[in-house]
Amino acid sequence: MYVGTLSFDLLLGDVRSLKEKRSLVRPIVAELHRKYAVSAAETGVQDLHRRAEIGVALVSGDAGHLTEVLDRCERMVAARPEVELLSVRRRMHTDDE
Repeated sequence: MYVGTLSFDLLLGDVRSLKEKRSLVRPIVAELHRKYAVSAAETGVQDLHRRAEIGVALVSGDAGHLTEVLDRCERMVAARPEVELLSVRRRMHTDDE
C-alpha cells in the first residue's frame, strides 16, 4: 500500500474577502476530487485573504499509479490562471514505514 500527499501553497489574485477566497478555492478542491478521485481540502492559512493551502491525499496499491495521479493534480493546479502556485510539498509513504 502506498499513500501520497501533496500540499499546495497558493497566492490568489485580487481577492479582498474570505468569501471571494472561498469562491476561488472551492472549485479547485471540487475539481481535484471529481477528476482524480483524491481527497482534497483547504488545509491551512484560512484566515488570510490572498493565500491558500490545499492538501491532497491518495491511497493506491501501485506506486506508479500514485505518482501519475499526483503529477496530474499538480499540473492541474499549476495551470489555473486565477492562482499562482508558490510551492508544492510531496510526500509518499509505504506500509513498511
